[in-house]
Formats: sequence, structure tokens, C-alpha cells
Amino acid sequence: MASLFRLIRHLSSVPVYIACVALFILMVMTFCDVILRSIFNAPIEAATELTRILMAILVFAVLPVMSARGDQIAVDLTDGVFARFRLTRVRDGLVFLFSGIMLFWPIKRVWVLAERARDYGDVTEYLHIPQFYVGWFIAVFTAFAAIAMIVVGLLHLFAPQLLSERRA
Repeated sequence: MASLFRLIRHLSSVPVYIACVALFILMVMTFCDVILRSIFNAPIEAATELTRILMAILVFAVLPVMSARGDQIAVDLTDGVFARFRLTRVRDGLVFLFSGIMLFWPIKRVWVLAERARDYGDVTEYLHIPQFYVGWFIAVFTAFAAIAMIVVGLLHLFAPQLLSERRA
């Protein structure tokens, strides 16, 4: 079981590296755009569309990893009540499970919109990048996040000892 968690940990670094590369490209592009705009009065024409694409890659690439780790923003209004009855594990499991299940609706909608963009032949304004690729990326990585949340929710409910081993 430890080797499985080690493999998952190594695989989970791939989306983080994708996000890091997107962030680095975004940073370099923004720097170059500012310099070109300020000194030579020649901005990068496609900077806006590249920023949108890179931001989508950045956000949705790390979504599965953040979801599996439980790194989302959380408000602990009910922690006292659940802790008093020793139900925090059940609450966490149900929240992860329902959140993962609820993600399937936006996955379906984004996929439909991506397919519509593909059918219409929608491309970006300057670089003519097909827009459906970004939609597919968002849908696939949101699906990874949903699966990760469902698995973590099931682990909270039925195998909490695996979660405690994983964190150790």
C-alpha cells in the first residue's frame, strides 16, 4: 500500500509541474510585454489571449492535487459541533464525496461547450489556437479533481487509517 501512495505522490507532481511551467511562461511573457510596450512601444499582440489560456492551465492543473490534499479554503463554523460528537471524519468524508459528485455537472457542461467550440471552429484571435483544447483541458482536470475528491471521501468514511498513514 505504501508503494501505491508513493506512485500516486509521484504522479500528482505532474500537474504541479504543468502549472509551474504555465506560471513561468506567464511571468516571462508579462515581463517581455511590459519591456516591449514601455521601451519600444510594441506590445505582444497575443498577450491577452495567452494570459487567459495560461491562467486556465495554471488553475485547473493544480485543482486535482489541491482537491486530494484538502487544500481548499474552508470555513469551520461547525467544527465544534462535529468534534463534540466525534463526527469530523464522517463530515469530512461526506463533504469530499458530495463535492466530488457535484463536480460532474460542470464537467459535463464544459465538455459540451468545448465540443460546440470545436464544431464551430472557434479559435483565438491572434494565434488561431483552437479554443476547444482549453475546454477539454478544463473538463479533464476537473474530472481528475472529482475522482480525487470521491476517493478521499471514501477513504475518510471507510479507511481513515490509510489517510493517517499517508500523512505520516
